[in-house]
Amino acid sequence: MDENRQTTVKKTVKSGITFGSALAMVISYSTWHSVGWAIFHGLLSWVYVIYFVLKY
Repeated sequence: MDENRQTTVKKTVKSGITFGSALAMVISYSTWHSVGWAIFHGLLSWVYVIYFVLKY
């Protein structure tokens, strides 16, 4: 039972990180029109998304 729970948590965290990176890159590119900034903000992931929501 505990092993199934760990697997579910790992999959959820992994997909959340992927979605956060994609979201950050889309927001960054649509705001700044720069691939370089989009890659950088994609590496920051949810940090940039939260910053963007609070700032704008």
